[in-house]
This record gives sequence, structure tokens and C-alpha cells, in this order.
Amino acid sequence: MPGGTGGGGGGATAGMSDQEAAMVKAMQRAMESCPFKTVISGGMGFALGGAFGLFMSSMSYDTPLSASGQQLTDLPFREQLRRGFRDMGSRSFSSAKNFGLVGAIFAGTECCIEGYRAKNDLTNGITAGCITGGVLGAKAGPQAAAIGCVGFAAFSAAIDSYMRMD
Repeated sequence: MPGGTGGGGGGATAGMSDQEAAMVKAMQRAMESCPFKTVISGGMGFALGGAFGLFMSSMSYDTPLSASGQQLTDLPFREQLRRGFRDMGSRSFSSAKNFGLVGAIFAGTECCIEGYRAKNDLTNGITAGCITGGVLGAKAGPQAAAIGCVGFAAFSAAIDSYMRMD
């Protein structure tokens, strides 16, 4: 073949030069590494959390019937907009940080467990869910950590078993 040997044996690198095949293999190794998975999951969680926070915070200004809503309607229009956008931004950023943290802890933990056990099964997700929930609830005390562990493990089991259905 012109430009190389075709990647040395078919598969995903068939028809590529040796340099292209080496780049593909390097990218695959990077994408399968735990640090890469952790960073990507944290970043995607941050983006999703930001969008979710923006949506949820925009819904809190739909009625002036509450005490805070009534105070807001007494302000000039520009001040209402300024306060509303500032509040939406801070809530969005807060949700983004939380979702990013959950995604990074869960993905990193699951990847490490999978690498240690050398298996890809439900146990990895359940264990990673328990560890994630325990870490997130640890600030509130041992009871909250235990409840977080059980809750995240159950949620992980439900999602993972659904995703593995044939």
C-alpha cells in the first residue's frame, strides 16, 4: 500500500500508515486510562450540572406570590434582571461543581476498581457508587455517609443493570 504497511494486520487500523496506527493506539490507551476517564467524567458532569442548574434556577422566578418574589417585583426592571441573572449564574455554577465532583469521583473509583479486579461487572459500579456516596456524605457524619453509600450503590445497581440488559 502506498504510504505504509496498512497498520500492521487489520482491525481498526486497517488501511492506515504506521504513524497513523501508532496515533490511534496511543489515543485508545489514553481514553482507557483512569485519569482520562476521571477528567472527562468530571468535565461532562460539570457541563451537565451547569445546564441543569441554569434550568432549575430559571424556574424559581415564575411567580411573584412569594415574599421574595414580591420584593423583587418592587425593584426597577434592570435591577430585577441583574439580580436574576446573578442568582442564576451562582446556582448554575454550584450545580456544575456538584455534578462534576460526583462524576469525577464515581468514574475514577469505578475505573480503579475495574483495573484492580480485572473484571467489568455490576460489582464495580455498586462498589464505586457506595464509595462515592460515602465520600459525599462524610462531611455530615457517619450516618449520612452510610446512607449515601447505600443510596448511591442502589442507584448505580439500578442504572448499571438496566444498561447491561440484552
